[in-house]
Amino acid sequence: MIKAVVVRESGVALEEVDEEFLGDGGIVVDVAYSDLNYKDGLAVTGRPGVVRTMPLIAGIDVVGKVAESNDPRWSPGDWLVLNGAGQSETRHGGFAQRAHVEPTYAVALPDGISPERAAALGTAGYTAALAVLRIVSEGAKPEDGPVLVTGATGGVGSIATMLLASAGFEVAAVTGRVESHEDYLHTLGATQIVPRSEFEEKGRPLQKATYAGVVDSVGGQVLANAIARTQPGGTVSACGLAGSAALPATVMPFILRGVTLAGIDSVWASLEDRADAWRILARGVDPELLDDITTTITLDQVIDAGAQLLDGKLHGRTLVRIAD
Repeated sequence: MIKAVVVRESGVALEEVDEEFLGDGGIVVDVAYSDLNYKDGLAVTGRPGVVRTMPLIAGIDVVGKVAESNDPRWSPGDWLVLNGAGQSETRHGGFAQRAHVEPTYAVALPDGISPERAAALGTAGYTAALAVLRIVSEGAKPEDGPVLVTGATGGVGSIATMLLASAGFEVAAVTGRVESHEDYLHTLGATQIVPRSEFEEKGRPLQKATYAGVVDSVGGQVLANAIARTQPGGTVSACGLAGSAALPATVMPFILRGVTLAGIDSVWASLEDRADAWRILARGVDPELLDDITTTITLDQVIDAGAQLLDGKLHGRTLVRIAD
């Protein structure tokens, strides 16, 4: 029997399921690690918006060893990383000791990253990398000015701050808990700590052009104000909606300053983009610093930890150790 966190209409629980429950198709992976993201928190607490079919094993990330494969890309014993790709939405996910995964979007464990650290980075790290890559690909350079990171103590924000600082950018990190997390954010490489309250009230459509780029995981009024403060030609990477899915903004920053609002789709990003993201994570993340901001839990702690995450009681990264 296989231990798994299963979402049902009647609730969410750690259960024992058989191999048949995992479904047909894909390759068989012995899952060693997963991690806890905002979407995982929603799923394991029974909130709407993530799980679309039930019953379903939660967990949007899988890091493990291939046990069986009929795919020429993969052989038994290979380490595999799969982020998103419908896991915990319409396909069983990584909060289980074994998974049948669709390998189309899976990447090999990157050189220089251990399985534990790859899982600790997870979708949050991979999304942060996609967001930073988009800003840089649009031409942003460190000498252009600071890059704003909203939700900076969360998973995406923490890794984005680390990656940007590693690339030489000044980072303005936005948080609602300045006093308790100022030291943490400076440790990640932030050069400025900005209270979230400065972005929460409705502001003018065009404000002082301050930021060369933005990584936003919050949405809502915070995103609208960030767009209004982006420099001409700057890029705003929108990759989350922890605050709100709304965008109470105008077109003025786009047509008068040429600001680009770039959506980051980490669920269905191409295999090429995934490989690029993991390459910059391997180069740009300090492994010891990652260890310092990572908390490790076990499979039976996932549901409680998901509730803590949504309550704002967790920051940094949460690694889920699956294997006994």
